[in-house]
This record gives sequence, C-alpha cells and structure tokens, in this order.
Amino acid sequence: MRALTVHPGQAGTLRVEEVPEPRPGPGELLVDALALGVCGTDREIADGLFGAPPPGADRLVIGHESLGRVASAPPDSGFAQGDLVVGVVRRPDPVPCGPCGQGQFDMCRNGRYTERGITGHHGFGAQRWTVEADYAVRLDPELERVGVLLEPTTIVAKAWDQIERIGARAWFEPRRVLVAGAGPIGLLAALLGRQRGLDCHVLDRVDSGRKPELVAALGATYHTGGLAEVARAVRPDVVIEATGVARLVVDAMHAPAGTGIACLLGVSPDETFPVDIGAVNGDMVRLNSVVFGSVNANLHHYALAVRALAAADRAWLEGMITRRLPLDRAAEAFHPADDEVKVVIDL
Repeated sequence: MRALTVHPGQAGTLRVEEVPEPRPGPGELLVDALALGVCGTDREIADGLFGAPPPGADRLVIGHESLGRVASAPPDSGFAQGDLVVGVVRRPDPVPCGPCGQGQFDMCRNGRYTERGITGHHGFGAQRWTVEADYAVRLDPELERVGVLLEPTTIVAKAWDQIERIGARAWFEPRRVLVAGAGPIGLLAALLGRQRGLDCHVLDRVDSGRKPELVAALGATYHTGGLAEVARAVRPDVVIEATGVARLVVDAMHAPAGTGIACLLGVSPDETFPVDIGAVNGDMVRLNSVVFGSVNANLHHYALAVRALAAADRAWLEGMITRRLPLDRAAEAFHPADDEVKVVIDL
C-alpha cells in the first residue's frame, strides 16, 4: 500500500512510499481512500516547520482532509460497507481536560490532543486507512465529488457557530460580513455567510480568475483593495480574517462596525508589525466589539458542515477544486499557483 509521508521537522522529505496495510482494531472501520485535500498546514509540515510522528515512528503519514469508502465495519458500528465517510482530525487528550471530557476537544486546554496527519497520529494520505467509528462522519453518496471539502467546512462551521454564540450576548442581527482571503477557508466562510442570508464581501489580492468568479457565483462582492478601505465602505458587522497576514489581522481587529465581531482563522508567519494597541483597545471598549481566534472542530461542527455542504450548489463546490492529481504526482500539490483554490490528490 502506498502513502504520502514526511519526516517531521525536516524540509524536503515528502515522498510516496510503501507502508504496511492497516489493521482495524475493535470498533474501527477499514476505509478505502478516495481523495485527500491539501492545505497550508500540510505544506508547512512538508516544509519542516512543525508536525510530529506517532510514538516510535520517524515518519508521518500526512493528510487530514479525507474522503473514503468503508471497506469493512463492525456490525454494531452504525456504518456499512460502501458508506462514504470522512475521518475526524483531532482526538482528545488522554487525561482528559475539562473541554475534552465534554466532547469539545477542539478547545483542549492542556495541549495533549493528537491530530491525524499533523501531530502524534498518522493521517489519511494513504490508499487505505482505519478510523474509530465514533470519529467517522457519513456523507450522502451524492457528495462524492466534493466530500473532501468537509473538513475545511468544519473550520468555518465552528467559526460561524462561535460568532452566533458571541453575538447572542445582546441583540444580534448582522447584515454584512467581510471575509479576508479567497482561499478555501475564506470562500467556505462566505458560502456559509450567504446561507445565512448575509450581504457578503470577500477581499483577496488576485484580481481575475477562479476566485472572483466563485465569489460572484455566490452572489457576493469581490474586492482587491486594502482591508481598512473596504471596511470603511462596507461597514461589516462581522469580519472573518482567513489569511494570517499581520497587516490584515490588525485591520480586521479595527474593522467591525459598532458591537461587531472579528474572527481570526489564519495563522500568522513569523513577522512583526507595528500596532497601536491603544487605538485597538479604545475601539473594542467603546464599541463593545469582540475579537477571537478559532481553530479545529468537534463532532457538532462536523454535523453542521455536513448540512452546509448538502445545502450548497454542487457545481459551485466542484469549482473550488481547481486541480486533481494522482498520488504519484502528489508533490505538485505542495506548490500551488496564486490563483488556485483547492488542490486534491486522488488516492
């Protein structure tokens, strides 16, 4: 069986190699892989910036955006041969901490969680993989061509869930959202915004091609100017920052209209940027505004994401996948063009 592996912490070690066939344990599904999405996290792991193999291993099977078909399942698992499934990425810590003990492992407080294909646990970048039935999510067969988008959709499903929970501290009836970044996370954030009936605005540096086309197809507005300038014109109630670019993060913190909410989804690279923290503080205090960060997702968010994908236009979702590659060309997925959205490896 072939798999896509890296030596975490060492750049240039990405390769396709033979690995042992997986053996499902009690309560586990055996899954024939269909597709693997590649994101910025995978590229950073391949560049040696972070990642950790399972205990006792020196290489990590990479990949956390999965899609597969059940080959075998325990009779009492609730799954059957042929089911289309996605594997949940994070596992709670072994202690567990308070949130993990409540099923909110996306909010782990002691950092002892593991993540498939990222830290401490092999991922889904193999031709077959196993997953505990409790951490498998079934998809409608009609979503086979786009089901690999489920995991990134969980990230924005959680973000919107948190936005609405925070907004509920007082009267909350948002009308406009500004999304910074037209990558997969940004576009999916805009999709879920449009599903909520909001006036959506998306900002990106690319001025032509697939990204503005996808935004227009959502009935949203595409911008290429500065975030502060766009925010002054749009006056968004909600800002979702999905790039991690320091300048945009700072502008996003200033951008929401009165009592607005800014959600930070991008992880910033090592860079410094001058910030007038007094002005940020003044805006937040006077306007009762909120800035929060969000990462990962729990089973509740996977269920929300399943519903969001089922309600979306399939042709639009397929348009997000700008390139599909066979496993033996997987390395090409780690060098995307500027105007690409989602690159998928067919397994």
